[in-house]
Amino acid sequence: MRFLERFKELWISYKFFQYAVIIHLIYFIISLVCVLTILRDQNDFLIYFSAGGVFYNDLNNLYNQEQYLWDYRYLPLSAMIFIPFYLLGFELGFIVFHFLNLIVNILICDILYKIIALVKRDDHEKDDRRVIIFICIYLMAVPHIFNYILGQINSFVAYFVLLSLYIFLKYEKLKWQFFGSFVLGISIIIKPAALFMIPFLLVINRDIKQRKKIRIDILKSALRLLGVIFPISFNLILFILYPKLWEGFIATNFTGGNPLTLNFSFSISKLIVNFCYIYNIPFNQLIILIGVLIIIGFLGFIIYVKGKFEQNNAIIYGLTLGMLIMLLGYFDSWDHHLLILIPLLIIIIFNLPRNSEITTKFIRKSLIFFCFFDLAFMGIWFLTTPFWFPYNFASTIFLILVFYGIFKYGFNLTNKSKGA
Repeated sequence: MRFLERFKELWISYKFFQYAVIIHLIYFIISLVCVLTILRDQNDFLIYFSAGGVFYNDLNNLYNQEQYLWDYRYLPLSAMIFIPFYLLGFELGFIVFHFLNLIVNILICDILYKIIALVKRDDHEKDDRRVIIFICIYLMAVPHIFNYILGQINSFVAYFVLLSLYIFLKYEKLKWQFFGSFVLGISIIIKPAALFMIPFLLVINRDIKQRKKIRIDILKSALRLLGVIFPISFNLILFILYPKLWEGFIATNFTGGNPLTLNFSFSISKLIVNFCYIYNIPFNQLIILIGVLIIIGFLGFIIYVKGKFEQNNAIIYGLTLGMLIMLLGYFDSWDHHLLILIPLLIIIIFNLPRNSEITTKFIRKSLIFFCFFDLAFMGIWFLTTPFWFPYNFASTIFLILVFYGIFKYGFNLTNKSKGA
């Protein structure tokens, strides 16, 4: 009842909320119709559905990619999640999954509002109008329709990442630190997109006046790391019991032929691979992947450890850096993955000062691009690839801008008159 009352209140009070809800429902309906008709055999849900069936019937062959339309690349327990949908059959399973996706997006809006209430600075507007506007921007984000049409699971990952963040921000007790990380571990089981957030779970006690005095809270950090590793570790049991699973997982994600194919991924690793592929330059995709991840990961971790972030809110920037490292470093970074990053950027906008130079120059511009213009550049990729220009680099630039913006904020390299 409380949800319906709040929805009615927002519907009456804000015209832009009405537009956002209608647009999101259009995304939802169009994608439902498309998948059940013309895209019945061309969507990612079919991969998850098939993986659930393989887990149920023949676990040892989970990473035998010949049985899938596209490669199944996730952890074994992710496939187990899709067994109920497999048992329902494709059509009914997709409809149930599709409605769950919609419900999860509603929950994301709710928890996003709660997190903003915790972290919003005092110099922001006292009413909720601007908060609702940015939540509406999330609802209208064009990657939603891509996520819905593909039957993707990024909204589920985003929700568990945000729930984890909310727990870290809301509760100080050690048991909650463990539970918050446990929730993050669940998101990684669903999809390993949040994998590089793990190093940023370290709790750094910073002395803002004397930056050299940096101490790691050993107990709290250990509990967080144990919390995130615990649910993921159940995959290790499967890898030990079924060694073929481990071999298939490694080959599919790191050493196999999939990273060699041309596609519109906007990661730095993929741009390098595409360049080498086009110009017949010998390369090793694993060396490229490790090299890019080491460079970006090292820079991100230095920013987190040395940055002048407020103690209570440092985790916001840590999780965002972890997501940026994944998107910039791993081979396959797609437009629908941005749905995990977009809520984090909205939270940062409200955690920064109202007139922050970082917000104006880096975060807000990137947010708008990711929400409304990113997919257009995917279309440009398809037009230019026949002319030997297979580089979808626009999103890469804006990801680097966000990365640089967090660096500037962490090291206080900004215009003093604008705050930040």
